[in-house]
Amino acid sequence: MSDVNFDLAAVWAFIIAFGVFAYVVMDGFDLGIGILFPAFGVGEERDTAMNSVAPVWDGNETWLVLGGGGLFAAFPLAYAIVMPALYPPIIAMLLALVFRGVAFEFRWRDPGHRAFWDFAFTGGSFLAAFAQGITLGALLQGITVVDRAYAGGWLDWLTPFSLLTGASVVIGYALLGATWLIMKTEGAPQAHAWRLAWYLGPATLIAIAAVSLATPFLEATYWHRWFEMPNVLFAAQVPLIVAIASALFFIALKRKWERAPFLIALFIFLLCFVGLGISMFPYVVPGAVTIWDAAAAESSQLFMLVGAGVMIPLILAYTAWSYWVFRGKVGHDGYH
Repeated sequence: MSDVNFDLAAVWAFIIAFGVFAYVVMDGFDLGIGILFPAFGVGEERDTAMNSVAPVWDGNETWLVLGGGGLFAAFPLAYAIVMPALYPPIIAMLLALVFRGVAFEFRWRDPGHRAFWDFAFTGGSFLAAFAQGITLGALLQGITVVDRAYAGGWLDWLTPFSLLTGASVVIGYALLGATWLIMKTEGAPQAHAWRLAWYLGPATLIAIAAVSLATPFLEATYWHRWFEMPNVLFAAQVPLIVAIASALFFIALKRKWERAPFLIALFIFLLCFVGLGISMFPYVVPGAVTIWDAAAAESSQLFMLVGAGVMIPLILAYTAWSYWVFRGKVGHDGYH
């Protein structure tokens, strides 16, 4: 394999990782609002919460498409192994996102059945977040590969660890949703979001700690990356910075800073993503397939890179512009 292809595989691994993290950033608080929806009062509180994401929610899945499509195009072998192993949670996630999107629109256009659409919005948000967490856990715990193909069973993804990661993602997204509402709302919805953030902050940190403590016992490679010298000198910085960021988060809550809790929560998510990279890189299928083993042909990766180099900056620019246009506080009037 040429050095150029070696470098291209690393570039595409970064692009896909960026797309996945961008999706977590953009859609995490959106799903979190849906998860928290039953906690808000029927009427003004729920309408305000939904209006806070109404102008931007339907563009957030763009990054999910980039991550999934990029994996298929840049690392076809990994796609061919991962998808059969994780079909049930991935299909559940996609159906939940579709059902949730329908509920988002119909709760305004069909007020006579708003209670049903609110339930659908919450159920779709919870299932999508839970399925994403299960997918992450199933990938981390390893996939059975024989002769470059998935060789496991239909339910290999369902384990106590994947259920733990599923619950952790739900809690983390709920925290993002609460801190987003602190930043975007005022009055009763904001006061409610403040209270929720005080509960969800510690819950998120407990979930992060539980997943972090369990992960090194899944694979010997993970243990080596985190606890053996000299790796531990670098890896230990991640939990240290998480601890510092967590302290700042609670200071921000106590001092009633409106923007800082959301931004710090996103930073903690970024640190978790860095920790995931420390555990997995350079494997795209842990312990079985590296990014270079799974890489598409050099010509294909180069061709796609040209398109990505044009489209990703355009998407980023449009996304930044849309968030800037709809900055500030929101009300409870319908957005249609």
